[in-house]
Amino acid sequence: MLKKVEIQGVEVQLSAPHQVVGHWIGQQEILKQVLACWLVVDPRDVPLSPRLVGAPGIGKTALAMAAAEVIQKPIYVFQCTSDTRPEDLLITPVLSQNGKIAYHASPLVSAMISGGVCVLDEGNRMNEKSWASLAPLLDHRRYVESIVAGVTIQASPDFRCAVTMNQDDSTFEIPDYILSRLQPTLHLGYPNREDEMAILKYHLPFCESELLEMTTEFLQRSHQLKLDFSPRDGINLLRYALKRLQQDPDHPISRDAAWREALEACLGQDALDLERMAERRKRSLGGDSLPMGLGDFFFDVQDPLHPDRDQLADFLAADDLHDDDDDHDPDSDSNVPF
Repeated sequence: MLKKVEIQGVEVQLSAPHQVVGHWIGQQEILKQVLACWLVVDPRDVPLSPRLVGAPGIGKTALAMAAAEVIQKPIYVFQCTSDTRPEDLLITPVLSQNGKIAYHASPLVSAMISGGVCVLDEGNRMNEKSWASLAPLLDHRRYVESIVAGVTIQASPDFRCAVTMNQDDSTFEIPDYILSRLQPTLHLGYPNREDEMAILKYHLPFCESELLEMTTEFLQRSHQLKLDFSPRDGINLLRYALKRLQQDPDHPISRDAAWREALEACLGQDALDLERMAERRKRSLGGDSLPMGLGDFFFDVQDPLHPDRDQLADFLAADDLHDDDDDHDPDSDSNVPF
């Protein structure tokens, strides 16, 4: 049964802590950095609330959970979204069975009261109004005010917090007065070959070594080419490949065929050729684009009066040649991913 506490005469039901044990493989230095943020070096000192920044699927939440396990504190995870409201972050009123209003504490408030660790997951998907409600919690004051319940909640001295943030475009710009409270910023990179293999083995101990090797090689090559494939992508790829191999034992497909099918189904056809994908990504980001000149504002590219028409024609012809190469047979031998 969930625990209930009384805050300034108002009974509040706490959320249950997260039960999954955090296991961290490799990159011990950043784990030490998170733990350092949560240290208190003097009775007048307060812990820091770091930002854990990195690509999706790289293990930012797992890192915070592993740090909570090291200091032996319960872990609470709050999933931030674009429509998260302040009351979602703090205390929510619900209609109980007897027709009365009951108050339920969020994972964040539950961590504050119980002295646990709260991970605000994907924090840069949350709007400024919700962040504003946390401003006094993230500085030396360490409290929040619930307008809905009409109470002020002081965080336990044992309370710790971390915020994970993805590096992509589908996020909000967090205001500076919040960013100044979420320090330091800890950047989590991709694991090396040994660690990535260990991660895959940890999550899929029943997977054959041949498939693990193929996936590790693929992921390591993608990291070298600065493509955004993560260990999570590798885990999902392998799960699907294993299910396809298990599906029809009377007419089994080969391991290579199952792996390639899983690669395309999970990560898209472009993933079959990482070098070509990286080149196209570079071109789409303007790596080979021709700078615009004054003539572009007055003449069409094909207009004979365009002052740079010959240079533009050469550039477009080369671009068309790249596109023709992209239309080759996806099953050809040149599509080996690494």
